[in-house]
Amino acid sequence: MDQLFVNLKAWFLNLLGLFLPDWLVMLASIVVSGVVILCLGPFIMMYLTLLERKVIGRIQNRYGPNRVGPWGLLQPVADGIKMFTKEDIIPAYGDKLIHLLAPIVIVVPALMVFLVVPFGRNMTAVDLSIGALYFLAISSITTFPIFMGSWASRNKYSMLAGMRTAAQMVSYEIPMTLAIVPVIMMSQSLSTGAIVAAQNGLKWFVFTPWGLVGFLIFFFCAIVECNRPPFDLPEAESELIAGFHTEYSGMKFAFFYMAEYMNAFTLAAIAVTLFLGGWQGPLFPSWLWFFGKTFALIFMMIWFRGTFPRFRVDQLMGFAWKFLLPMTLVNILVTGFWHFNPGAVGWGVSGAVLVGFFFAITALNRPFVPEKRIYELAE
Repeated sequence: MDQLFVNLKAWFLNLLGLFLPDWLVMLASIVVSGVVILCLGPFIMMYLTLLERKVIGRIQNRYGPNRVGPWGLLQPVADGIKMFTKEDIIPAYGDKLIHLLAPIVIVVPALMVFLVVPFGRNMTAVDLSIGALYFLAISSITTFPIFMGSWASRNKYSMLAGMRTAAQMVSYEIPMTLAIVPVIMMSQSLSTGAIVAAQNGLKWFVFTPWGLVGFLIFFFCAIVECNRPPFDLPEAESELIAGFHTEYSGMKFAFFYMAEYMNAFTLAAIAVTLFLGGWQGPLFPSWLWFFGKTFALIFMMIWFRGTFPRFRVDQLMGFAWKFLLPMTLVNILVTGFWHFNPGAVGWGVSGAVLVGFFFAITALNRPFVPEKRIYELAE
């Protein structure tokens, strides 16, 4: 079972090899991997929407979708048909070309990240030697199509959302990148496959002080990168109507929606790869472990949405620059100490430094509350 999908692909390629030259078989291997990724991305997006609506429904003491198909399982198909049949409206003064390109461009980086995700043992489409760097480079592109869509809409609310997106993404990409540095230091590699191999035998990085801090920072930054609540300032409906996609309808809106959920999945998958051992785990197939961990993180994202109120803009930016960034820098120093003192001394010193710095930075960032004024009235 562990190598089920690997063996299916090998059997198919061996079958082609009986009557095709080697170079065509190699091309077929690339095409098979590409088709699987192109189908997997939209499929995951469809049923992540259903999962979110079901979980949020339970949090709010209701059932969620349950009318279309058994247990509501065909609701994503009905939503897709609805999107295909909706009218495509372009603002009269909008930039028609950019308005068209933005929702198409935003889907591309979300699909490209799938290439370096190790879904199981021997189940990485392209095991690049710079896989982690590739992920950081591709995920940062998301800012551009969002800003393109907001600018092309010729809508002030959309433009405000685009400006928020640019500030938010740039601010949180810095601590997210620095949160990965300790993993690279300890695994001595940028390859996602090598990072998973370095966590063999339940030696997951999250079980160390620096790994736990790095994981929490990366996870918070990933939620911000996906524009998920409580960090969804670019599409705050109480302030900006629908944010950057206010002027989008039909399949163009569906592409934005698809990119958001695919980004949520890929960022959760990268977090699993970097900190939670990837596909490592006992008894069950490696791909089952990987998807189980990934969907556990996605469930946490959905739980956050149903629990926490939205941050203010100043709180969001302050959290990145005043708290997460200093924590990542200290975490890198602690990781260096751990590398040379991995035993009890490393645990004690690393834990003490990180906990002490956490309370110190929290105290420094405590908001100033002026004393209550007492007015004495003249007799």
